Amino acid sequence: MFDRDNWQEIFQTIKKNRLRTFLTAFSVAWGIFILIVLLGAGTGLRNGAQSQFGNDAANSIWVEGGTTSMAYKGMKPGRTIQLTNTDYNSLRGSVKDIEYGSSVYRHRQNEIITYKKEKGSFIVRSCQPEHCMLEKANVIKGRFINKYDIMEYRKVCAIGLPVKEALFKDEDPIGKFINAGGTQFKVVGYFHDPGRGDNDRIYVPVSTAQKAYNGKDHLGTIWFSTKTTDTEKSGKMVEEIRGSLARKYNFDPTDMNAVGVFDNNVEYNRVMNMLTGIKIFVLVIGILTLIAGMVGVSNIMMIIVKERTKEIGVRKAIGATPGSIVGQIIQEAVFITSLSGYIGLVLGIGLIELVKKIGIDSEFFKNPDVDFEMAIWSIVVLIVVGAIAGFIPAMKAARVQPVEALRAD
Repeated sequence: MFDRDNWQEIFQTIKKNRLRTFLTAFSVAWGIFILIVLLGAGTGLRNGAQSQFGNDAANSIWVEGGTTSMAYKGMKPGRTIQLTNTDYNSLRGSVKDIEYGSSVYRHRQNEIITYKKEKGSFIVRSCQPEHCMLEKANVIKGRFINKYDIMEYRKVCAIGLPVKEALFKDEDPIGKFINAGGTQFKVVGYFHDPGRGDNDRIYVPVSTAQKAYNGKDHLGTIWFSTKTTDTEKSGKMVEEIRGSLARKYNFDPTDMNAVGVFDNNVEYNRVMNMLTGIKIFVLVIGILTLIAGMVGVSNIMMIIVKERTKEIGVRKAIGATPGSIVGQIIQEAVFITSLSGYIGLVLGIGLIELVKKIGIDSEFFKNPDVDFEMAIWSIVVLIVVGAIAGFIPAMKAARVQPVEALRAD
């Protein structure tokens, strides 16, 4: 491999066929470059799709009340199904595989929030203590809503970081009171949410919101996260939830309008499967491009073998073994393929890193990246492709007979 004479011959051959070698090397480098860029873009699309689920609990089930559309047991359609605190507590305790749960009272969300002379429009969301796990709201200081806030109807709130910066500037908000639609809430903590712009929210106890807005025990939405993303298991949970509510409110379990039960696992898996399909498609395109490059390298090596027929014959006549001939041809093919492929790999990764540095992100494209393991495998594939590309020409060179080679034109 490190024979000086072999390397001199390789470089001399490349020097004699600069254009042909460049075009062949370019095809290999371009194939690896495109493969790396497409893989990075695929990761960006996957990250973007995941962010569309809010970086929150994608494995979740939403339950909302509705209006019956089917007659059932003598009752006419058109009845309103209103969810209550009892429904949340009952489902939370009876349905298996629920990880976290929360309930939201339906009321006017956008409020003008004031603190001293500062004010701003923010979303006020009522919730249960486990809502921070569903929204991935990471508390920076203080705490989130707790069960005692719910039980005692406390007028407390946890605010997002943008709310804290807009109203309090550099002042510590913990223990201070903000005015939300005429109701004073004590700030007990502030948080950062990496989800879909959920930082501009103010969370208050659901029981307090119901009381403040004269909502009785009514709920607008019940939200559960599941311990699994298996759509078959989450589908059974959906059926169990719908069946439980159907028995309580006397509506046909097949009436989809009576109660809305939405399984986000189905949508999440559908999107992820689509992106996995795109990733496989990208790999296939990349492999086909590498095969095209391999054919190009093989062709150039065939031409080189033909041009060096006399030289090979002389070498065999003075004692060169078929193995040494094969080794030199394969070495040359591996060198051309590996060097050009490595250049394409570096350029591809460089472009991905540049995109990350510039910060070209959108709702559907975030943080493109190339797996380090994939990069290593790309290099291994390059070496294998180079060896395969040089094998057939090398075997042809090894079968050259000295007498026939010397007669060749």
